[in-house]
Amino acid sequence: MFAKKITGIQKVHAVLGGFHLSGPTFEPALEETIIELKKMAPEIIVPMHCTGWKAIKRFAEEFQTSFILNAVGSKFTLSSA
Repeated sequence: MFAKKITGIQKVHAVLGGFHLSGPTFEPALEETIIELKKMAPEIIVPMHCTGWKAIKRFAEEFQTSFILNAVGSKFTLSSA
């Protein structure tokens, strides 16, 4: 993963963002995306609206202890402490 390479930090604490996994062009990448995210083992995963509903459902199923459902107005405070 590029972020690990440029920072030298091996632990991925959180992954937040829109994964753009909706629609016929991008949905085929969903399962591979889940496999790769599992390899990273983030403590927190927050898929946002442009991830797509099917993908958000799969993230909730696969990342039961790290999944956080995002909504308009959500606020996240991350700390290394």
